[in-house]
Amino acid sequence: MRIATTIFLTDRTVTPVRLARVLEERGFSGLYLPEHTHIPVSRESPAPMGGDLPEEYGRTLDPFVALGQAAAVTDRLHLGTGITLAAQHDPIVLAKQAATLDHLSGGRLTLGIGYGWNREEAADHGVEWGTRRELVRDRMALMRALWAPEPTGYVGEFGAVRASHAHPKPARPPREQAGGAPLHGPRTLIGGAAGPKLFTHITEYADGWLPIGGRGLTESLPVLRTAWERAGRDPKALQVVPYAVHPSPGKLAHYADLGIEEVVVQLPSAAEPEVLRTLDEYARYL
Repeated sequence: MRIATTIFLTDRTVTPVRLARVLEERGFSGLYLPEHTHIPVSRESPAPMGGDLPEEYGRTLDPFVALGQAAAVTDRLHLGTGITLAAQHDPIVLAKQAATLDHLSGGRLTLGIGYGWNREEAADHGVEWGTRRELVRDRMALMRALWAPEPTGYVGEFGAVRASHAHPKPARPPREQAGGAPLHGPRTLIGGAAGPKLFTHITEYADGWLPIGGRGLTESLPVLRTAWERAGRDPKALQVVPYAVHPSPGKLAHYADLGIEEVVVQLPSAAEPEVLRTLDEYARYL
């Protein structure tokens, strides 16, 4: 089982360069970074973990800039977003950012995407909360048109792009998606709580699921696998990556029994000494 990491990197934590080098030296498989463009002070959205929202949510580094630094000082470390708030991006710009990072890193990018939980943050980006899932689906389809090997246009409910020259292309080769059409772009995992709509979107345009915390997989994983196969996807191609996990031997053994091959463990949003101590603790799982 591959052990990757995630952390809220901020202007007060260990740097991306230092962390990436240490992770590769110690044998961790990857680094995933979350995203918040800003956190409005006046908000009604409850913190996803309950209680007060930790300070690091409003201090997060831009994940693509930070992962670009990490890519430049490593050769094997996989790089991921966990998650990119795709509804809050111009999809043409996001397609360019993701393809550039994947190209420059030699195909090491995993694009973790999600729908978000902070209504106020999304509203400042002009996102209508009730249609954000459909907006993300539409934007991903537009991005895949730009990632296609030949100029390909797209017209959707929320946006359109003319057939265009758009380079670089992501390094990962196309995969077969629902209906047999090729799926272009970096490895894409969708984060979110288990449910019919999420699983429909995963089977339609993603490579798998990024379940936050990894709870309830015994019940939900068979449901996703059934939906995946009914959509005509290759059962062996489905990737499920428990995310932001606080590991224990029993938990990782349980994931292994479920056939999971990669887990992303949570690091503290802290300065280098505390992060290194946590990595020392996690080393026994490698």
